[in-house]
Amino acid sequence: MRISIDGSYYAGDDLRALDLFCGGGLSSSGARLGGAELLGAIDLNQVATDTYRANFPDAAVINERLEAVSPRRLRDQIGDIDLLLASPECTNHTCAKGSAPRSEKSKETALQTIRYARAFKPRWIVMENVVHMRPWSRYNEMIDSLRRLKYRVTEQVIDSSDLGVPQKRKRLFVVCDLEHQVPPLVLEPRSAGQTVRSILDPEGTWRTTPLLRDGRAPDTVARAKRAIDELGSTTPFLIVYYGTDGCGGWQSIDKPLRTVTTVDRFALVSPSGDGHVMRMLQVPELKRAMGLDDSYDLSHGTRRDKVRLLGNGVCPPVMTRLVQQLGQLK
Repeated sequence: MRISIDGSYYAGDDLRALDLFCGGGLSSSGARLGGAELLGAIDLNQVATDTYRANFPDAAVINERLEAVSPRRLRDQIGDIDLLLASPECTNHTCAKGSAPRSEKSKETALQTIRYARAFKPRWIVMENVVHMRPWSRYNEMIDSLRRLKYRVTEQVIDSSDLGVPQKRKRLFVVCDLEHQVPPLVLEPRSAGQTVRSILDPEGTWRTTPLLRDGRAPDTVARAKRAIDELGSTTPFLIVYYGTDGCGGWQSIDKPLRTVTTVDRFALVSPSGDGHVMRMLQVPELKRAMGLDDSYDLSHGTRRDKVRLLGNGVCPPVMTRLVQQLGQLK
């Protein structure tokens, strides 16, 4: 039995799926909750594939470049699929890279999705990436290639917070169907409970340090002081510890978290009897911000590896809704 978008249950076979650029399996986790059976996954990163295997022990997981894998041989191994998931490399599309040079070769890995679609001929494809993928010089070529394969293509930008995730995360989803034009998801912005406050571990769980300790970067203190001036001295808040943003470098904990990235970015600042203290948000908290269940196995790799896997991931509840929608079209 599977759960429909309106919360009711309906019968039907699971959608057989393959995940390209699978990362740590966040997209697959959401797809599984939406009614997909994950048969296989491919990613170049060893920690990512180790994490994927821990959470999908029955899937055929390949730690290799997609270009080096034969889709036809993989099809012989895992059989036909209904759904192809793909989250191509996004670093060289996103504005987070600033003025650093972009790698066209890296961007072009997205075109591997076409090669696998041609070999497997799944009914559905769901591709996810940053919104900044759209201006890419070969983006329209990629969409046209999907259409030449007879797919009806729907493009939609979805903010995860509009689907109940406690994080503001806008991503582009390209949903393809061989039989129907898939309508865009109806987004219903939710606010109650879907905030930073809802993901935080209890006070005292993690070690803190004084905000005004010796050696603290002046920019960090300045961001905190801007928040204190706005909120008062008794209200906790977050600061952007690494990098910059256009919002003063801080945010309320009574709003969804800003976008989780591949580096430690957010620090919690709280009042105490000895002045304000701070600590970085921890991996379990970032997992919740992505919409992952605490039970999801993220034990492989270093803390930095885990943060990178989360920052590169798809919020599972968004993928759940998309796959549920496809399942109703089967």
